[in-house]
Amino acid sequence: MAMAEDGADWIDVGGESTRPGAAAVGADEEVRRVLPVIERIAGLRPISIDTTKAVVAARALEAGASIVNDVSAGAADPDMLRVVAEHRASVILMHRRGTPATMDRLARYRDVVDEVRRFLEARIEAALAAGIDRRAIAVDPGIGFAKTARHNLEILARIDEIVALGFPVVVGVSRKRFLGRLLDLPPAERLEGTIAASLVAIGGGASVVRVHDVAPMARALRVARAIWACPERRGALRRRPGADA
Repeated sequence: MAMAEDGADWIDVGGESTRPGAAAVGADEEVRRVLPVIERIAGLRPISIDTTKAVVAARALEAGASIVNDVSAGAADPDMLRVVAEHRASVILMHRRGTPATMDRLARYRDVVDEVRRFLEARIEAALAAGIDRRAIAVDPGIGFAKTARHNLEILARIDEIVALGFPVVVGVSRKRFLGRLLDLPPAERLEGTIAASLVAIGGGASVVRVHDVAPMARALRVARAIWACPERRGALRRRPGADA
Protein backbone atom coordinates (compact mmCIF):
# COMPACT_ATOMS: atom_id res chain seq x y z
CA MET A 1 0.00 0.00 0.00
CA ALA A 2 1.28 3.48 -0.90
CA MET A 3 1.17 4.95 2.62
CA ALA A 4 3.26 2.12 4.04
CA GLU A 5 5.74 2.42 1.18
CA ASP A 6 5.92 6.19 1.66
CA GLY A 7 7.00 5.86 5.29
CA ALA A 8 3.85 5.80 7.42
CA ASP A 9 4.47 4.26 10.85
CA TRP A 10 0.80 3.39 11.20
CA ILE A 11 -2.39 3.79 9.17
CA ASP A 12 -5.56 5.43 10.46
CA VAL A 13 -8.83 4.03 9.06
CA GLY A 14 -12.20 5.72 9.54
CA GLY A 15 -15.69 5.31 8.15
CA GLU A 16 -17.32 8.52 9.37
CA SER A 17 -16.25 12.06 8.59
CA THR A 18 -15.48 14.20 11.63
CA ARG A 19 -15.20 17.47 9.69
CA PRO A 20 -17.30 20.37 10.97
CA GLY A 21 -20.84 20.02 9.64
CA ALA A 22 -20.46 16.36 8.61
CA ALA A 23 -23.53 14.13 8.87
CA ALA A 24 -23.54 11.23 11.33
CA VAL A 25 -23.14 7.66 10.07
CA GLY A 26 -24.76 4.62 11.67
CA ALA A 27 -22.65 1.88 13.24
CA ASP A 28 -23.61 -0.77 10.66
CA GLU A 29 -22.63 1.49 7.76
CA GLU A 30 -19.40 2.47 9.50
CA VAL A 31 -18.48 -1.20 9.98
CA ARG A 32 -19.33 -1.91 6.33
CA ARG A 33 -16.93 0.83 5.24
CA VAL A 34 -13.94 0.08 7.44
CA LEU A 35 -13.73 -3.71 7.80
CA PRO A 36 -12.74 -4.50 4.19
CA VAL A 37 -9.98 -1.88 4.38
CA ILE A 38 -8.62 -3.16 7.69
CA GLU A 39 -8.70 -6.76 6.51
CA ARG A 40 -6.87 -5.82 3.31
CA ILE A 41 -4.02 -3.90 4.98
CA ALA A 42 -3.68 -5.88 8.22
CA GLY A 43 -0.04 -6.75 8.77
CA LEU A 44 1.40 -3.95 6.63
CA ARG A 45 1.55 -1.46 9.48
CA PRO A 46 -0.20 -1.03 12.83
CA ILE A 47 -3.77 0.15 12.21
CA SER A 48 -5.85 2.62 14.19
CA ILE A 49 -9.63 2.72 13.90
CA ASP A 50 -11.00 6.25 13.93
CA THR A 51 -14.41 5.91 15.60
CA THR A 52 -16.46 7.04 18.57
CA LYS A 53 -18.59 3.86 18.62
CA ALA A 54 -17.63 0.92 20.81
CA VAL A 55 -19.22 -1.67 18.52
CA VAL A 56 -17.23 -0.37 15.54
CA ALA A 57 -14.03 -0.34 17.60
CA ALA A 58 -14.61 -3.93 18.74
CA ARG A 59 -15.17 -5.20 15.18
CA ALA A 60 -12.12 -3.30 13.93
CA LEU A 61 -9.89 -4.63 16.71
CA GLU A 62 -11.04 -8.16 15.96
CA ALA A 63 -10.22 -7.58 12.26
CA GLY A 64 -6.65 -6.45 12.86
CA ALA A 65 -6.59 -2.91 14.26
CA SER A 66 -4.65 -2.37 17.48
CA ILE A 67 -5.33 1.29 18.28
CA VAL A 68 -8.62 3.14 18.82
CA ASN A 69 -8.50 6.78 17.73
CA ASP A 70 -11.55 8.30 19.45
CA VAL A 71 -12.19 11.97 18.75
CA SER A 72 -14.52 12.07 21.78
CA ALA A 73 -11.83 10.63 24.11
CA GLY A 74 -14.19 7.79 24.99
CA ALA A 75 -16.97 10.13 26.11
CA ALA A 76 -19.44 9.59 23.26
CA ASP A 77 -20.01 5.89 23.98
CA PRO A 78 -19.97 4.65 27.60
CA ASP A 79 -18.71 1.25 26.45
CA MET A 80 -15.70 2.50 24.50
CA LEU A 81 -13.05 2.51 27.22
CA ARG A 82 -14.17 -0.92 28.42
CA VAL A 83 -13.83 -2.31 24.88
CA VAL A 84 -10.32 -0.87 24.56
CA ALA A 85 -9.32 -2.37 27.90
CA GLU A 86 -10.82 -5.79 27.13
CA HIS A 87 -8.94 -5.98 23.83
CA ARG A 88 -5.73 -4.69 25.45
CA ALA A 89 -5.60 -2.10 22.70
CA SER A 90 -4.07 1.34 22.67
CA VAL A 91 -6.20 4.48 22.61
CA ILE A 92 -5.83 8.07 21.44
CA LEU A 93 -7.91 10.44 23.58
CA MET A 94 -8.76 13.60 21.68
CA HIS A 95 -10.24 16.88 22.87
CA ARG A 96 -13.35 18.21 21.21
CA ARG A 97 -16.62 19.87 22.15
CA GLY A 98 -19.98 18.85 20.76
CA THR A 99 -20.31 16.96 17.49
CA PRO A 100 -19.34 17.80 13.90
CA ALA A 101 -22.75 19.46 13.57
CA THR A 102 -22.31 21.71 16.62
CA MET A 103 -18.59 22.09 17.33
CA ASP A 104 -18.04 25.39 15.52
CA ARG A 105 -20.54 27.10 17.84
CA LEU A 106 -18.67 25.83 20.91
CA ALA A 107 -15.22 27.30 20.18
CA ARG A 108 -15.15 29.60 23.22
CA TYR A 109 -12.41 29.41 25.85
CA ARG A 110 -10.85 31.60 28.51
CA ASP A 111 -7.55 29.75 28.05
CA VAL A 112 -7.76 27.15 25.30
CA VAL A 113 -4.60 25.25 26.21
CA ASP A 114 -5.44 25.07 29.91
CA GLU A 115 -8.99 23.88 29.20
CA VAL A 116 -7.80 21.28 26.67
CA ARG A 117 -5.18 20.04 29.12
CA ARG A 118 -7.69 19.71 31.97
CA PHE A 119 -10.14 17.84 29.73
CA LEU A 120 -7.43 15.41 28.68
CA GLU A 121 -6.37 14.90 32.29
CA ALA A 122 -9.93 13.88 33.17
CA ARG A 123 -10.19 11.49 30.22
CA ILE A 124 -6.82 9.93 31.06
CA GLU A 125 -8.14 9.22 34.55
CA ALA A 126 -11.29 7.67 33.07
CA ALA A 127 -9.19 5.46 30.78
CA LEU A 128 -6.98 4.31 33.63
CA ALA A 129 -10.04 3.59 35.79
CA ALA A 130 -11.45 1.45 32.95
CA GLY A 131 -8.34 -0.72 33.07
CA ILE A 132 -6.40 0.63 30.09
CA ASP A 133 -2.65 0.32 30.53
CA ARG A 134 -0.99 3.69 31.09
CA ARG A 135 1.54 2.81 28.38
CA ALA A 136 -1.32 2.35 25.88
CA ILE A 137 -2.65 5.91 26.16
CA ALA A 138 -1.88 8.85 23.88
CA VAL A 139 -3.57 12.25 23.75
CA ASP A 140 -4.53 14.63 20.96
CA PRO A 141 -5.38 18.33 21.54
CA GLY A 142 -7.90 18.21 18.68
CA ILE A 143 -6.68 20.81 16.22
CA GLY A 144 -9.73 22.12 14.35
CA PHE A 145 -12.31 20.49 16.62
CA ALA A 146 -14.30 23.29 18.27
CA LYS A 147 -11.30 25.58 17.78
CA THR A 148 -10.89 28.83 15.90
CA ALA A 149 -7.82 29.46 13.77
CA ARG A 150 -6.36 31.48 16.64
CA HIS A 151 -7.00 28.62 19.08
CA ASN A 152 -5.21 26.18 16.78
CA LEU A 153 -2.17 28.43 16.51
CA GLU A 154 -2.04 28.90 20.27
CA ILE A 155 -2.22 25.15 20.89
CA LEU A 156 0.66 24.57 18.49
CA ALA A 157 2.70 27.38 20.05
CA ARG A 158 2.13 25.89 23.53
CA ILE A 159 2.15 22.19 22.62
CA ASP A 160 4.78 21.59 25.29
CA GLU A 161 2.06 22.14 27.91
CA ILE A 162 0.12 19.19 26.48
CA VAL A 163 3.32 17.14 26.30
CA ALA A 164 3.82 17.86 30.01
CA LEU A 165 0.87 15.56 30.77
CA GLY A 166 3.38 12.74 30.35
CA PHE A 167 1.69 10.85 27.52
CA PRO A 168 2.56 10.67 23.81
CA VAL A 169 0.93 13.55 21.95
CA VAL A 170 -0.68 13.07 18.54
CA VAL A 171 -1.27 16.13 16.36
CA GLY A 172 -3.34 16.29 13.18
CA VAL A 173 -3.11 19.52 11.19
CA SER A 174 -3.16 18.07 7.68
CA ARG A 175 -5.02 20.29 5.17
CA LYS A 176 -7.15 21.86 7.91
CA ARG A 177 -9.19 25.05 7.60
CA PHE A 178 -6.90 27.24 9.69
CA LEU A 179 -4.12 26.57 7.17
CA GLY A 180 -6.44 27.53 4.35
CA ARG A 181 -7.27 30.80 6.07
CA LEU A 182 -3.61 31.59 6.70
CA LEU A 183 -2.55 30.74 3.14
CA ASP A 184 -5.77 31.47 1.25
CA LEU A 185 -5.55 28.05 -0.39
CA PRO A 186 -7.91 25.09 -0.93
CA PRO A 187 -7.28 21.77 0.89
CA ALA A 188 -5.30 20.19 -1.95
CA GLU A 189 -2.75 23.05 -1.84
CA ARG A 190 -2.02 23.12 1.89
CA LEU A 191 0.94 20.72 1.90
CA GLU A 192 3.58 23.29 2.86
CA GLY A 193 1.40 24.59 5.68
CA THR A 194 0.79 21.05 6.88
CA ILE A 195 4.50 20.29 6.96
CA ALA A 196 5.39 23.56 8.71
CA ALA A 197 2.75 23.16 11.42
CA SER A 198 3.58 19.47 11.90
CA LEU A 199 7.29 20.18 12.36
CA VAL A 200 6.48 22.90 14.88
CA ALA A 201 4.38 20.38 16.82
CA ILE A 202 7.14 17.77 16.77
CA GLY A 203 9.72 20.39 17.69
CA GLY A 204 7.58 21.20 20.73
CA GLY A 205 7.51 17.57 21.85
CA ALA A 206 4.64 15.88 19.97
CA SER A 207 5.32 12.22 19.22
CA VAL A 208 3.07 11.59 16.21
CA VAL A 209 1.72 13.69 13.34
CA ARG A 210 -1.23 12.49 11.29
CA VAL A 211 -1.05 13.50 7.62
CA HIS A 212 -2.55 12.76 4.21
CA ASP A 213 0.68 13.29 2.25
CA VAL A 214 3.02 10.79 3.86
CA ALA A 215 6.07 10.87 1.58
CA PRO A 216 6.80 14.63 1.69
CA MET A 217 6.13 14.73 5.42
CA ALA A 218 8.49 11.80 6.01
CA ARG A 219 11.20 13.50 3.95
CA ALA A 220 10.79 16.80 5.81
CA LEU A 221 10.89 14.97 9.14
CA ARG A 222 14.09 13.16 8.14
CA VAL A 223 15.80 16.51 7.56
CA ALA A 224 14.44 17.98 10.78
CA ARG A 225 15.61 14.96 12.78
CA ALA A 226 19.12 15.40 11.40
CA ILE A 227 19.11 19.03 12.52
CA TRP A 228 17.67 18.25 15.97
CA ALA A 229 20.27 15.51 16.44
CA CYS A 230 23.16 17.88 15.65
CA PRO A 231 25.20 18.24 18.86
CA GLU A 232 26.33 21.73 17.86
CA ARG A 233 22.85 23.29 17.91
CA ARG A 234 22.35 25.94 20.58
CA GLY A 235 18.96 26.60 22.08
CA ALA A 236 17.02 26.04 18.86
CA LEU A 237 14.13 23.61 18.45
CA ARG A 238 14.60 20.65 20.73
CA ARG A 239 13.06 17.31 19.91
CA ARG A 240 13.65 13.67 20.64
CA PRO A 241 14.80 11.96 17.40
CA GLY A 242 12.05 9.32 17.42
CA ALA A 243 8.89 11.14 16.32
CA ASP A 244 6.53 9.29 13.96
CA ALA A 245 4.94 10.43 10.71
